[in-house]
Amino acid sequence: MDMQVFADNRLLWRDRTYRCALGRSGLSADKSEGDGATPVGCFDLRRVMYRDDRLAQPKTRLPVAPLAPNDGWCDDPEHPRYNQPVTRPFEHSHEALWRDDNLYDVIVILGHNDDPPVRGAGSAIFLHVARPDYGPTEGCVAMAATDLLEILSTCGPGDRIRILNAAGVPRK
Repeated sequence: MDMQVFADNRLLWRDRTYRCALGRSGLSADKSEGDGATPVGCFDLRRVMYRDDRLAQPKTRLPVAPLAPNDGWCDDPEHPRYNQPVTRPFEHSHEALWRDDNLYDVIVILGHNDDPPVRGAGSAIFLHVARPDYGPTEGCVAMAATDLLEILSTCGPGDRIRILNAAGVPRK
């Protein structure tokens, strides 16, 4: 089943609408590394990671694993581990998944540019917890933690997120 994300910061899942935050540069059908845009397209929900020091394991049928303080995600397009998890310390450009704020208390890894990763086509595109003011992301989709956990409780293998362009038409 597909959840749908619209340019007006709405996410639709199972006939319920949720507020969400999108990338600071809006939506892009031509995502590139560092552009701040949320990619348009349809992406599998791969797996869930969470801070087990802050919350219980999310209830979901997706694969779940706790985060560790040394977890990171490579965002260096020149590195062989581009758009893949890495262990910190990591001497190349990467994103720390263990954060002081709550944005990555729950992360859903999306199947964006990962099979195989294309150099420079965007990395670390997740569904994660939104800032309290729903401020823009660096390219992810973010929502309230309670809403994200509610959605995850009904998700399983084969579910996807469909991010629609301004006209409401998904890119293939």
